[in-house]
Amino acid sequence: MNGNSAHQSLGAYLLGGLEPEEARTFEDHLAKCAECRHELEQLESLPALLDAVPAADAVALTVAGGANALSPLEPKPEALPEKVLVDLSIRRRKSRRRWAALVGAVAAACLAVGFFAGPLLNQPAKPDASYSVQSESGLQLTVGMVKKNWGTELAVEGRSMPLEGKLYLWVKGRDGAEERTCGWTATQSGRIKITGATPVQLAGIAGVELRDEAEKTVASISVP
Repeated sequence: MNGNSAHQSLGAYLLGGLEPEEARTFEDHLAKCAECRHELEQLESLPALLDAVPAADAVALTVAGGANALSPLEPKPEALPEKVLVDLSIRRRKSRRRWAALVGAVAAACLAVGFFAGPLLNQPAKPDASYSVQSESGLQLTVGMVKKNWGTELAVEGRSMPLEGKLYLWVKGRDGAEERTCGWTATQSGRIKITGATPVQLAGIAGVELRDEAEKTVASISVP
């Protein structure tokens, strides 16, 4: 590659318009030619300028030169003929569209994963322990217990519960202490599902009791 042909290839190289073999040949020339390296450094901003304006305007500004030129460092018209600029501008815009399509596809895939994984991620924590009791009246009470750093979370479910009044869940500690953890108003369906909490660690719970407003025990569960 002689000096003149290398100089004419400089603009195409800068804008990514050379074929791989041509680019390698030009890079070999750059390693030996200080003048081309210097000119390449001076023109590093050209791709950004070309992307910022429509192809037709870029061509007009480059060819026109003079007072309306973008920069005194613009290449000479013969170094970047109009056809090269138009072809390269179109090629660069197509490349950007391909990347935009790829990013869009990845984003869509992430949204799809989020859509399908969301319900799984929002599932309640699996209980570390679960206890149930059924009374002679048919009342069914299940309490799931989940260990937490601050204590124990209680997932309470009931069927055939009293249809009137208010009910409360009490936790009995192994140290003899008692604590009311949650309460609710009776439902017409006799079913309830509620979450409670206690600062007592799971290992320290001796049992739970369902009591009414008068603190009369309606159901009791012992924790071994």
